[in-house]
Amino acid sequence: MYRTQEGMGIWEHRGKVAAVGIGHAPTARRWDDRPETSVGAWAILAIRKAMEDAGVTPDQVDGLVLPPDTTTGSYWPEGRQVPADFRNAFKQTGDPLDGIAKLSADWILANMPELKNVKWARHATTCTSMAMAGAIQAVGDGLTHTCLVVKGWHNFSGRYYQGGANALPTVAGPGKYGSSLAGPASYATAMQFQRYCHKYGKNHDMMAPFMVNSRRNGLLFPEGYWAQHRPEALTVADYINARWVAKPANLFDNDIPIHTAAAYVITTAERAKDMRQKPVYVLNHAGAGTPGGATSAGVRARSVIANLEEVEACAAATGRKLLDGAGITSGDVAFENMYDGFSLFHVFHIEGLGFAGIKRGEALDLFQTDISIEGPNPVSPSGGNIGGGRTRFWNHTDSIQQIQGRAGARQIRIPAEIGISGGFFPMWSNFVIWSATPD
Repeated sequence: MYRTQEGMGIWEHRGKVAAVGIGHAPTARRWDDRPETSVGAWAILAIRKAMEDAGVTPDQVDGLVLPPDTTTGSYWPEGRQVPADFRNAFKQTGDPLDGIAKLSADWILANMPELKNVKWARHATTCTSMAMAGAIQAVGDGLTHTCLVVKGWHNFSGRYYQGGANALPTVAGPGKYGSSLAGPASYATAMQFQRYCHKYGKNHDMMAPFMVNSRRNGLLFPEGYWAQHRPEALTVADYINARWVAKPANLFDNDIPIHTAAAYVITTAERAKDMRQKPVYVLNHAGAGTPGGATSAGVRARSVIANLEEVEACAAATGRKLLDGAGITSGDVAFENMYDGFSLFHVFHIEGLGFAGIKRGEALDLFQTDISIEGPNPVSPSGGNIGGGRTRFWNHTDSIQQIQGRAGARQIRIPAEIGISGGFFPMWSNFVIWSATPD
């Protein structure tokens, strides 16, 4: 389903699946406790906007894919009752937290009776990119012909990553082999990046142009958190003087958790021709393994944390799968929107792809050149999570809009013919190669 193996050849549905419609809910730093702004309510809003954008009616939709997880670190407080006004506002499933601290296909369908013809509904694991890739493959396989991809994010009041299992005095289950080490979420990536800098003679300050560029692009994304609520440019001085979170990852290397939702319409290339927006064709999708599992390159972390060489090998394998399955080379990719939830991830992803002809150890050198939307090698024109807030979907929206020619102030200056988006960890990821044409 997720094309995690090498040597699979050209994707069998190359050019036969397309993205058309996009819908975004507003953004907020945290939920304000009102039913109409809950993650479920905003997911419904995003779905309706996506269908309207595509020019499809709800009865034409027959598929739905979404990750049930709606946070990575904001947990429903132990002992807190679900508010009565939320329970009364929506039809409930057997899980009292459905629609408020998680999201299921059952909850969406119960509260959107207009989606009366959905025959195929699935849950993807954790990430927007896994839902996107799963829907794309399902449309190609004929399991659904007009499929909604939905991703909701909630953020409650209180400190992120301080609740749930993290609040317990002991660690149980598989997490004891990693979570018990404590430290912030970015510490593993920070250690890999520290090794990267030592190995290739680089330094953390060389990330600054990427960070400044990402915030600039994010401020040009009207749906994003920074554009909507805190239109503040990030300077080089801001970045290099920020406090460390897990040295060498500082405050700005960690994306800001927010509350929002987005939805997409994925359909067949044939049906897309008659829809409201220009079709954006899928040339391939591919990914790397599962959490903790071996990847297609046979790479498995030999300890609780993957080392740099394992990350590099996995990212390179994913790059080969993406390009080989699409029948293109890295030189054909006009822009990239690879994952940056921790900004340091981006280095590993784009080197694995070989974007702009770079090799291992050269990403930071690329960042010292013109990587803006006006330049020859647009890097993360969406602004990513760094420029828009933690969602893992700004990159997909921007890639589709760039090729449709409706990215607004973010529109890259070179022809946006082929782009790539996706995420998230190098050892576990899913990406999509988008194209202006099916060929």
